[in-house]
Amino acid sequence: MIKVAVDAMGGDNAPAEIVKGAIDAVTQRPDIKVYLVGQQDVVKEELAKNSYAGSQIEVVHADEVIETAEPPVMAIRKKKQSSIVIGMNMVKHQEADAFVSAGSSGAILVGGQVIVGRIKGVERPPLAPLIPTEKGVSLLIDCGANVDARASHLVQFAKMGSIYMENVMGVKNPKVAIVNIGAEEEKGNALVKETFPLLKNCPDINFVGSIEAREIPHGEADVIVCEAFVGNVILKLYEGVGATLISKVKQGMMTSLRSKIGALLVKPALKKTLKSFDASEYGGAPLLGLNGLVVKTHGSSKAKEVSTSIIQCVTFKEQQINEKIRKNIGISPMEEE
Repeated sequence: MIKVAVDAMGGDNAPAEIVKGAIDAVTQRPDIKVYLVGQQDVVKEELAKNSYAGSQIEVVHADEVIETAEPPVMAIRKKKQSSIVIGMNMVKHQEADAFVSAGSSGAILVGGQVIVGRIKGVERPPLAPLIPTEKGVSLLIDCGANVDARASHLVQFAKMGSIYMENVMGVKNPKVAIVNIGAEEEKGNALVKETFPLLKNCPDINFVGSIEAREIPHGEADVIVCEAFVGNVILKLYEGVGATLISKVKQGMMTSLRSKIGALLVKPALKKTLKSFDASEYGGAPLLGLNGLVVKTHGSSKAKEVSTSIIQCVTFKEQQINEKIRKNIGISPMEEE
């Protein structure tokens, strides 16, 4: 049984969609046990509205909720009985294999480092979401955890991203690229210029050079390396353009009787194509390099994304991603002593 603690109180659609997502996950996978962490009465009320396998879901009471607008460090320190702090402590004490939350990004990042803790030797844990591309998916690393990253951080991001893509997504010898404003090696800001030769000379990764933003959707690289400011801009623009494009396509198909008839004919194929570009199909973003697995999902996550995020924890655990990161980047327990 893979045990996943889920923040039942985090996100715009909590607790209803979180609870539905948990039920969907355990319905699909009999090898998952979910601990719904939150205000017991509220969570149990939502559970009562649905049918589910009772033994696979357990409610863990948490009095407090960390709101999105709260200062993260202060919230983690003061709200010891919040769903985020209790869920992360479950991972720390190995009562759960993973923690999934759609709650405050800042609190999750702070809690991940302060409570769960970094693998010894990992300088900064990055957030790494999968983004849809023409060829499948790519890993965008970092998308929100380290705005002021150094070159050594980006090299570690590249290594961790390669481990994740190869072992979780099954991509053999994944291609790694650094986000840049041109393909030439001499281009870029100070951080990119400093990082490029380090990645080029790194024997642990398959570095293919720079990648411009317009090439990312084509799937020209499997691991997209950047610091969090750039990564977050790429991710948000990606999501915004995707949503706008889908909206405009639907709008265009309803303009006339002819277009409506055409829409009916292409609907099955179009639905399948649009589904492949739906972020909820790929789950949340793991915070890589911690002593346990922490996954951040979108604040607006619905049941589908919550369910996918829970299920992705199984592969992460089965493939022993943390152990592989420790072996390739971190310091072994023997060295720590």
